[in-house]
Parts: sequence; C-alpha cells; structure tokens
Amino acid sequence: MTPSPPRRPTALIADDEPLLREELTRLLALAWPELQIVAQARNGREAVEMYEAQQPDICFLDVHMPGLSGVEAAREIGRRAHLVFVTAFDQYALKAFEHGVLDYLVKPVEPARLADTVARLQERVGTAQPAQATEALLQQLAVQLQRGAAPAHLRWIRAMVGQTVKMIAVDEIDFLRSDEKYTLIAWRGDGGKPAEALIRTPLRELLGQLDDTQFAQVHRSVVVNLRAISHVTRGLNETADIYLKGRSEVLPVSRSYLHLFKQM
Repeated sequence: MTPSPPRRPTALIADDEPLLREELTRLLALAWPELQIVAQARNGREAVEMYEAQQPDICFLDVHMPGLSGVEAAREIGRRAHLVFVTAFDQYALKAFEHGVLDYLVKPVEPARLADTVARLQERVGTAQPAQATEALLQQLAVQLQRGAAPAHLRWIRAMVGQTVKMIAVDEIDFLRSDEKYTLIAWRGDGGKPAEALIRTPLRELLGQLDDTQFAQVHRSVVVNLRAISHVTRGLNETADIYLKGRSEVLPVSRSYLHLFKQM
C-alpha cells in the first residue's frame, strides 16, 4: 500500500488590509512553499471564527484590527495554534518576544526576518506543542491597545504603484496632498528621484499618525515634511509659498498656518 503523502502545515492570516494579506501570502509562498494558507481574515472576530472552522497550525495575527484586535483573538485561540504577531509597532512585538512565548514580524515584513520566523515554525510544527502565551502577557498587551499605547508615528505607508505594493518610508516623503477621494504621497524614490502615488486613506487620518515635529499642515489640503523645505516666500493677503529641495512643486501656505513661519 502506497503511504499517503505527509500532511502539509496550514496557516491563517488575519489583517484588515487586503494588500498586506496578499503580500504576506506571497512572501510565505516563497519562504515556505509547503505551507498552505487555508483562511484569510479581515479582523479578529473573523480570525477566531475561521480558526474554529479550519483549525490551522499557525495563525499570523495583525495586532491592530477593528473590533477584536489580534491580541484579543490570540487570547481566544490560546495554545491551540502557533501564534505570530504581525505589527507596525515594535513595542508590542518586542514585549511578546522577550517573554519567549510568541514570535513576531514587523511591517513591512522583510524576507530575511520572515525566513528566521519560518525556520522556528518549521521546527515547532508537528514536533512540539504551541508555545504557551501566558494569559497575563496577552492581557497586558490587550490593555495597552485599549489605552492607545501604540506609537502615533507612522514609519511606512503602503501604496499601489502599478501592480506593485510599494512600502514608502515616511522619512522619504516630501509632502502629502488631499486629492478628492485620495491622498497624493510625494516622496523620493529610487536614487532620490521624485515619485508619487495615490492612496485611499484620508489626509486628516494620516495627519494624526505623523510626527508633528517633522510634518506640518500648511494648508487644509497640504502637509509638508519640514526637512524637505528649501525656502518659504511671503505672498499677498497673509499667505506664503513653500519651495522644496529637488522638486518643482510649490506648496501654498494659507493664512491659518502662516504662524508656522513667523520667523520670516
């Protein structure tokens, strides 16, 4: 009798951003071809429901999701699966990892870091019980989430450039401008060349996540990276114009924000 082929390990991915789920799926296919992604959830509640239906070996859980967070989902799944937190905020990942009970990936997921995680998971799956994440640790992380303990400052913005998901480093952004239903991101691409992309996240939502010592709103539809400014000239009627280093665009400063440049 021909022996049946070995069972493929299975995984669930939970992230409220479809592009991020697709990107992690793609990276996992390269790093671990044998791994079968059996479910993709949009939030923590879906993750728990899909886990109960599919019983995957591994759960990749985004820390921040609407409704039930990844941490809260992890508390419900418990020891029944190997848990990996996926987060844009190092502080959550490092707290869990320092206890030696959870693995983590920091967005944007880097192939080398993913390869390390995959290697650990391959050793654990099928040969050991999932690591026991203590209830106290998960409770601590859940409380931090409720208190808004996550750092407010974005490090990366994801945008579709053609058919590619581009991870734009916030430090490389020159300015952001509201463009009807979209936000225009203007940054320095390969070789420092000016580049642009549109994202659906409203400018007002992004503004609250940017470092206000580096980025300033200068018009109701414009936010500028102060480090990208070459010089500012005053205009008529208490307005001004911002000129940028290495870019041809001239950004308006409305009267309400002229005080930011009162030293002129």
